[in-house]
Amino acid sequence: MGHNHKHSAPLPETVLRVKSLESLLVEKGLVKSEALDALVDRYENKVGPRNGAQVIARAWNDPDYKSRLLKDGSAAISEMGYSGAQGEEIVALENTDKVHNVVVCTLCSCYPWPVLGLPPVWYKSAPYRSRVVREPRAVLEEFGTTVPDEVELRVWDSTAETRYLVIPQRPEGTEGMDEAALADLVNRDSMIGVRKADTPAGGA
Repeated sequence: MGHNHKHSAPLPETVLRVKSLESLLVEKGLVKSEALDALVDRYENKVGPRNGAQVIARAWNDPDYKSRLLKDGSAAISEMGYSGAQGEEIVALENTDKVHNVVVCTLCSCYPWPVLGLPPVWYKSAPYRSRVVREPRAVLEEFGTTVPDEVELRVWDSTAETRYLVIPQRPEGTEGMDEAALADLVNRDSMIGVRKADTPAGGA
């Protein structure tokens, strides 16, 4: 499901209220729309996902840490200083050659904020929340991710109590790379399971 996919469903009342308040604040000159856009971009694409990327990079490079992460996600994530609201109970799921995990919240948009920041718009959309359960392979294809039929595809439904973090497969050609370089390959969508991690420059 692409980020530019258009939906005909009406916006929820809370979204409409937020947009109205934002318009009013901008109109009265109390805030600038550019500042709001920058703030949302920071938490949606930079701060949160960068935390998660560092967790994944550590797991790729440190087998003991990955074991702890899979055993108790919240505790292992806290080791790196990431915790707080919306992250009290995080379960880590590992993608392998045999299993591919993808995360959704069918009821609303529960999401592990400490490691992924704010949920993207498409994650909160009704089409994604319903279709990824019914036809996950088709939805992942729309993100450019092909999951072969022989690979088991597991869809995990987040709740207010439990949220999930996908450990994407480590790209080939990354042997010897340090954690900082590995973290640069981890994109937000790969930690939700709709995409794979990026390949290193010049890689396959």
